[in-house]
Amino acid sequence: MTDKFDISNEELLLLELCRLEFPAGSKGRIRELLRSVSDWDRFVTSATNHGLSALVCYNIGHLSLSGELPVKTWSLLRKTLMLNIYRNSFFSKSLSSAISILNKAKIKTVLLKGIAMEITAYGNKGIRQMTDTDLLVLPDKCMKAWNILKKNGFIPLPVKSILYKPILPYIGKHLPSLYRDGISIELHHDLFGIRRSSLSRQLFESSNGAMLNCIKVNIPQPQIFFLYLVRHLHSHETRNESQLRLYTDLNVLLEKHKEEIINEKLTGLAEEAGMKEILASRLMILRDVWDTRFPDAVNTFIDEYCDGKFMDKFFFFLKSPKGTPPVTDPLTYYQTIKDIPGFHRKALYLLGDLFPTVSFMKKRYNCSNIILVLLYYPHRFGKILHYYRGMKHFCHMKQLSEEER
Repeated sequence: MTDKFDISNEELLLLELCRLEFPAGSKGRIRELLRSVSDWDRFVTSATNHGLSALVCYNIGHLSLSGELPVKTWSLLRKTLMLNIYRNSFFSKSLSSAISILNKAKIKTVLLKGIAMEITAYGNKGIRQMTDTDLLVLPDKCMKAWNILKKNGFIPLPVKSILYKPILPYIGKHLPSLYRDGISIELHHDLFGIRRSSLSRQLFESSNGAMLNCIKVNIPQPQIFFLYLVRHLHSHETRNESQLRLYTDLNVLLEKHKEEIINEKLTGLAEEAGMKEILASRLMILRDVWDTRFPDAVNTFIDEYCDGKFMDKFFFFLKSPKGTPPVTDPLTYYQTIKDIPGFHRKALYLLGDLFPTVSFMKKRYNCSNIILVLLYYPHRFGKILHYYRGMKHFCHMKQLSEEER
């Protein structure tokens, strides 16, 4: 599949290294690609932008191929790996301290995203790069957990508007980030959308116990965790950004738990989550780019529901993982407000978006003069038109769906 696209040897090499288990013949292909690399700076930059420098270094060393790299490049990658091992160790200790506080308050949490992958599928080797740590807490305990951490020295990220404070548990997927000891913690209360809260609860309740620095933690069951990681990846791509690091998570999770993940139950969960096209398109990438083998029934599901244009989008993100201007999507904005329960909460959310804090406005519009900041407030009223366009799009899609039935 990759030979149909204009991909450099540096990018092909990076794709080959997005795993932990290497099938027969892959070491030879990687050696050939290492020898064909013409721009090592480009390769290192690409690995860095995709959040894979530590994993790349680990895999090249594990395959005993470090001699194929220039000494300077290998030294740089080694420093990145050592730094990430230290960083992940620091993250784990700080996070286990926070979880210990919540355990004492009898508030159960479940590890998510990178930290959950690092200590399980990646083997706690310090090779999964992270920028923050994420925990799932049930909605009725989330604010209590957030306030407990605040009382224990965690500092919250400023809220966009004071009008948001009464509705924090009802907007978005997580509460404002908390900072202490050099790490950021996000407390999630929703993973699949408020209207599909049963799936978030299922992930929460089916989690398995584990230990992190002698502290009891909980890890998601592989299948529903895989589905959540697909949704998380989709949310990044909706914002016009994507990293191979997130596809690598899917690859590594399948390497460890393929039989538990890939079965008829997965497609059933995807239907329940409203994710059939989203899941099928990402499975297509795993199948056609990394040659992951799936049962016939799953291949049929992929071919029926995948977005035919998604492969082009994947290779666009391969070359441009960051820095692409985000897409402002009226439908997403409308659905965000639509999912908030209660008219009064919807109204508070919209008013808070129209009249955010002055500090937010200064940062958003890059100006420090209070007079200029006030002049930007009328510009925020475009959000009403944005909401209206999203509502029209939603109604149009709903009408088309009813006509298809």
